[in-house]
Amino acid sequence: MIDLKGKNIIVTGATGGIGNAIIEKLNQAEANILASGTRIEKLEELKNKFANIKILNFDISKTDKIEEFIENATKELAGSLDCIINNAGVTQDNLAIRMSLDEWQKVIDINLTSTFLMSKSAIKKMLKNKSGRIVNITSVVGHTGNLGQANYTAAKAGIVAMSKSLAAEYAKKNININCISPGFIKTKMTDKLDEKYKEAIISKIPSARLGDPDDVANAVIFLCSDYSSYINGETLHVNGGMYMA
Repeated sequence: MIDLKGKNIIVTGATGGIGNAIIEKLNQAEANILASGTRIEKLEELKNKFANIKILNFDISKTDKIEEFIENATKELAGSLDCIINNAGVTQDNLAIRMSLDEWQKVIDINLTSTFLMSKSAIKKMLKNKSGRIVNITSVVGHTGNLGQANYTAAKAGIVAMSKSLAAEYAKKNININCISPGFIKTKMTDKLDEKYKEAIISKIPSARLGDPDDVANAVIFLCSDYSSYINGETLHVNGGMYMA
């Protein structure tokens, strides 16, 4: 079992299926956790479930408030930040010729721009510690493309390239910045998929199943830990072999 005892970690998008699994694994590893999201009732449920968790209701689309959020979150974590997991994101799917500028811009702004600003603000805190970890959650479709998701795939691919640039800039400061790229994971979203469509997806996965949120969370724990100290600017693919880089 990986031990993260004493590590101060922020998780955005903490109230979704993957976010919940990440919180569960971090709690098992005895990390000090700050969970963030937009659904306050779900955040309260996490707080009631886990003893060592702090919560902050925050919408990452409020880009002008991100630095303030990181400041407040770090204060909640006793003034120190060891790791941030940028898990929050949105989709707004449409075929390209029907996609409005607003649909394009909203997904780019929230998934890419906000992830950059969260990382930037976190790095400022980590520089004071002379160490840190950033884990950015991307997606398999950022590598393969996907029908109706030109905005989402562009944002997720952008996160990968951005993370490589940040990793190169701050590696000498002992700050490691990596991505995790999940494939199709069992969540409430995939539960709503038509069974024939779901079967078609599974037929393209060598492991012949959808992933579990825990599969992603396990990768997160690894990248937060000292076991990944010589891994930087990389993308860890968690997709059952659906995409092999």
